[in-house]
Amino acid sequence: MTSAHIVPLILCGGSGTRLWPLSRKSYPKQFVKLVGDETLFQASAKRLSGGGGQLSFAAPVVLTGSDFRFIVTEQLAEIGIDPGAIIIEPEGRNTAPAILSAALHVAKADPDALMLVAPSDHVVPDTDAFHAAIEKGLGAVEVGKLVTFGIKPTHGETAYGYLELASQPDASGAAVDLKQFVEKPDMARATEMVAAGTFMWNAGIFLFKAKDIIAAFAQYAPSLTAPVTAAVDAAHVDLGFLRLEPEAWAQADDISIDYAVMERADNLAVVPFDGGWSDLGGWDAVWRELGPDADGVVTSGEATSIECKDSLLRSDSEHLEVVGIGLENTMVIAMNDAVLVADMSRAQDVKKAVAALKAKGSGQATMFPKDHRPWGWFESLVVGGRFQVKRIHVHPGAALSLQSHFHRSEHWIVVEGTARVTVDDDVRLVTENQSVYIPLGAVHRMENPGKVPMVLIEVQTGSYVGEDDIIRYEDVYARGQGAKG
Repeated sequence: MTSAHIVPLILCGGSGTRLWPLSRKSYPKQFVKLVGDETLFQASAKRLSGGGGQLSFAAPVVLTGSDFRFIVTEQLAEIGIDPGAIIIEPEGRNTAPAILSAALHVAKADPDALMLVAPSDHVVPDTDAFHAAIEKGLGAVEVGKLVTFGIKPTHGETAYGYLELASQPDASGAAVDLKQFVEKPDMARATEMVAAGTFMWNAGIFLFKAKDIIAAFAQYAPSLTAPVTAAVDAAHVDLGFLRLEPEAWAQADDISIDYAVMERADNLAVVPFDGGWSDLGGWDAVWRELGPDADGVVTSGEATSIECKDSLLRSDSEHLEVVGIGLENTMVIAMNDAVLVADMSRAQDVKKAVAALKAKGSGQATMFPKDHRPWGWFESLVVGGRFQVKRIHVHPGAALSLQSHFHRSEHWIVVEGTARVTVDDDVRLVTENQSVYIPLGAVHRMENPGKVPMVLIEVQTGSYVGEDDIIRYEDVYARGQGAKG
């Protein structure tokens, strides 16, 4: 093969429990700037664009949930990438239905299309090395192989599954046949596998032709084919998003691609990759990726370390200073509404904190302090029995829906930019240091007509200040009732 045009499929779901409190169900880790100036999703999209040598990439197909669709669009626009399609899952059904749905969509245009499937939340610092590894897999794909990428392990790791190769990989980096998948081991077994040299971490990255993966599903997971095909065939376009049909989709098994197909198929090949990789599957992985200093300490944000060792201190609140004194092997992650303090060796147990918070009904378990919406975001600053104070950020040119409330009135004070405010039949411009009152029941809307962000403080007063107290009359984002904006 002299050249390859590849359709990237970026999987963009997940609940983000292992990097709580920074990553949560409402705003998982791929959308957060964890290790640099770009989010993990943006870095993934850039890594799978352009190309060189034998490779070129088509516009990416992104598969995500309805709650994240506008975040995906916004973050792609920030880096100048226009997606080929954004496919919306009605509900998360794991990676097997997700990948099959995208393959069926791609195959409608070209059954022979090459697809590169990658999670949106991995770190791969050396893009050129990653592209070179993809090139190594092209020959195997041409003869009908399903290619997966194995990461050369740097240490014994119990958080990853492994790939056992049929033979020792050579220095060329060429694809090697897969012998078997290995479940997450204990530390003793992980250490043995690293020493053997024929075991790779399972990165969950795949390369294949659309028609070949569709045929593999038909052979090894036929129960998925009918519901997923029906969901794709009945999909409809909504504001540029491709929404899969929900009733058919609900009939698909909730199962991973590994269990459904890869562990059963006999035509798998593995490309070994040692160019640097992390799935940032815990705060210990973030600590390693950020590069500890001579004392093994990483500080991030408003954080100060005094005589600490082998620790991570991070503040993601601009007004919250974290100070560690004499800490060893400790991670401290602070946000406006939650602080995590744990021994570094317990990084994989952070999900237990999320489960415990869910059990007690705590909103911090799943909800991010900033509630991201198509037009911008808001955050609650103070909540009382009959009032709530919010900061609302509206993107340039964006507008909230035309709406009214049954149980509350609102005061808006513009602190940055200019707002165009509608209150019943009155439309006016409200500039910095000016305010406007929205009586209970009034039909109202705020817009940002300018070219810079507009920020206002909203004070809600009334018998009920929940987000579902809303009637929408007009909405450019075609949303239903029950959410602010």
